[in-house]
Amino acid sequence: MSSLFDSYKLGSIELQNRVVMAPMTRVRASATGVPGGNAALYYAQRATAGLIVSEGISPSKQGQSEPNIPGLYNNEQEAAWRPVTQAVHDVGGRIFAQLMHGGRVGHPEINGMQPVAASAVAAQGTIFNSGGRLAFVTPVEMTVAQIQEQIEAFVDAAKRAIAAGFDGVEIHGANGYLIQQFLSDNSNQRTDEYGGSHANRVRFAVEVATAVSEAIGADRVGFRFSPGGKFHDMNESDPAGLYGTLIEALNPLGLAYLHILETASDALNDDIRKAWTGPLIVNPASVGSARFVGKADADRWLNRGADLIAFGRYFISNPDLVRRLRDGIDLAEPDVDTFYSGGDKGYIDYLEAATD
Repeated sequence: MSSLFDSYKLGSIELQNRVVMAPMTRVRASATGVPGGNAALYYAQRATAGLIVSEGISPSKQGQSEPNIPGLYNNEQEAAWRPVTQAVHDVGGRIFAQLMHGGRVGHPEINGMQPVAASAVAAQGTIFNSGGRLAFVTPVEMTVAQIQEQIEAFVDAAKRAIAAGFDGVEIHGANGYLIQQFLSDNSNQRTDEYGGSHANRVRFAVEVATAVSEAIGADRVGFRFSPGGKFHDMNESDPAGLYGTLIEALNPLGLAYLHILETASDALNDDIRKAWTGPLIVNPASVGSARFVGKADADRWLNRGADLIAFGRYFISNPDLVRRLRDGIDLAEPDVDTFYSGGDKGYIDYLEAATD
C-alpha cells in the first residue's frame, strides 16, 4: 500500500505527498467577491499539503451561492488571487481553484439576481445570509442558451485561474450545487436533451468538463462529486447507474483527477474506483458529518485504491497537518464558531505544533 507521505505525479505536476487540503468555504472575501489580503497567509500556512484545493470560487456573479464568497469573473478578483498562488508556490506548494456555481443555492438578497437551475424547483430549507437565514426561492429554469452561457462562465473563470497562477481548477459537481442539480432527478425535471435519461442528465457536467479541458488542458482539470449525496435537498434515485454513465463519459477526457466524498455505499465507491481510469482523490467524509477525517480513514482508503486523500476541518486548526499526521502529534480541534465568522480569528491564528 502507498504511504500518505509518498510523493505523487498528478498530470504534469509533482506533489510532495498524497495529502490534499479539501475545499472549504470560509466566507472571508469582500462583498464584491475579492479574496482578502489574509488569504495568501492562510493558504501558505497549509502549503505542506501535496495539493490545496481552494474554497469554492464563483465563476460568475449569477453563480454566487452565499455572501462573501470569492469570485473569478473580473479583473479585480483575478489580480487579488495572484498573491495567494504566489505565496503557496513560494513555499513549494500546489493549488487548484475550485469553481463552484450555486445554481438554485443562492438568493436575490445575496447577489441581486434570481437563481438559475436545471428546473424551476426550489430546494427545501434555508440559506445563510449576513442578516440570518433565508428560505430558498424558486429558481429560473435555464434555457439551452443560458446553459451555454454558464458553460462559458466556467471556461472564462478557468482561464482567469491559470492567469492568476493556479496550477489547475476543480469543477464542483457535488453538494447540491448547479452541476448536481442537473444530475439529481428531484431537481432536474427537464424533458429536453438535458433531462430524463442518465445520458441526458450527465450532459451538462460533461460539457463543462470538456469545454474547460479544451481551454486550459485536461491535465489541469479535476472534478468533484458526491455520489448519492443528499446535501441541499438532492435525491439521486439510481446513483450507481447515474455515476457509471458519468464516469464512462468523462474517462476519455483524461482529466487530472476525480474527487469524491464518501457519500455513497462501499459497493458503489468500489465500483467508481474500478470504473475511473485516472487518479482518484477521496474525502472520507460527508457534508454535515460530525466526524473529522483522520489518518486511519486515509490508510483505509489508500488500501481501497485511492491515490490521494483530502482532509477538511482538521486543516483549519492544524496548518502543519502533514507533519502532525506523519509524526503522530496530537491534532488541535477547530473552533467551529469561527468557520464562517470573517476576520483573522479562527483563520490565520492557529499555531504549528512545537518542535523539540
